Amino acid sequence: MFDTLSRQPDDPLLALIGLFRADPRPGKVDLGVGVYRDEAGRTPIFRAVKAAEKRLVETQPTKAYVGPEGDALFLERLWALTAGEAAGGLASTGVQTPGGSGALRLAADLMARMGVRRIWLGLPSWPNHAAIFKAAGVDVATYPFFDVPSQSVLFDRMEEALSGAAPGDAVLLHASCHNPTGAALSSAQWVAVSGLIAGRGLLPLVDIAYQGYGRGLDADAAGLRGLLAKVPEAFVAVSCSKSFGLYRERTGAIFATASSADSALTVRSNLVGLARTSYSMPPDHGAAVVATILGDDALKADWMAELEEMRGRIVSIRERLAKGLARRWQVLTAVAGQEGMFSLLPLEETDVMRLRAEHGIYMPGSGRINIAGLKSAEVDDVIAKFLNL
Repeated sequence: MFDTLSRQPDDPLLALIGLFRADPRPGKVDLGVGVYRDEAGRTPIFRAVKAAEKRLVETQPTKAYVGPEGDALFLERLWALTAGEAAGGLASTGVQTPGGSGALRLAADLMARMGVRRIWLGLPSWPNHAAIFKAAGVDVATYPFFDVPSQSVLFDRMEEALSGAAPGDAVLLHASCHNPTGAALSSAQWVAVSGLIAGRGLLPLVDIAYQGYGRGLDADAAGLRGLLAKVPEAFVAVSCSKSFGLYRERTGAIFATASSADSALTVRSNLVGLARTSYSMPPDHGAAVVATILGDDALKADWMAELEEMRGRIVSIRERLAKGLARRWQVLTAVAGQEGMFSLLPLEETDVMRLRAEHGIYMPGSGRINIAGLKSAEVDDVIAKFLNL
């Protein structure tokens, strides 16, 4: 029966990993894969993560299942980090998931069960967003979010599109550090879109995957927190891959805020049921690490300090890159004001292929670059190669 299947295309970004690894040139540069890298080109393990792991090795009493809902202490502490001071005052619930992608898929599956007909997705967005919702049977509608040639958020067009959304439709928003553009909504825009969502009876799903990499831990969640104060119901998909460097541990959670504690419990029971029939139980190790860090003042302070150092490195490279690229593309001064790991440059695919073939500079065909993939020593040389296209 396998002969009834058709071969599926490779994921372009995952294929790029193989192409980069196979390139023998010593000066090659990886601006593709969305992981943080330090000045040595490594994806480091946080000091606090190592310390927490050591503590777990010495004290963890069991490797028994954690249950489909996951680690309650992890969920409590992660929700406090995400929702801030309002966490305790919201009727909310959460379920631990295999990474942020698992959180999005559980939300999508529950939306399908609830009868949500469609979700509105800003373009451009992380390519897997649309695929996840389509796989769950939720139709995807789109709204314009970012204009690459002008490097600007298309907020008026975003508002216009969402004003045509039907009550009960869902809408996906990036909390901060937008993937793939790095563009951010202003505080005033967050207030406006929150009012629009509440007024039209839309169901927001906020993807927060890079908290701490943009403007700081609290600033990166400020828009989300304001939104949660205005809407009766919402989903929040949280990933720990970037903020804690736990990429391969697949650590995340889906949270929901509801109009009452009883409604939140109903949501939780449905999320747990969906999890049970999907992956049964979430992996424990990453969640145990996060819970340990957030529950220890010294470990948490060290984690926050190292995260701030990483954020500062990205900001510094952004500023240098923006200044250099603006000599050819004046509009790219905007790169300095964008946030997080990514920017989406106004390059043709032929430019991307030429950079790859002639200089060993790897990025997706869209022109999305991972700022954190650059070492400080490489910035001037990479700028020069971009300018000579």
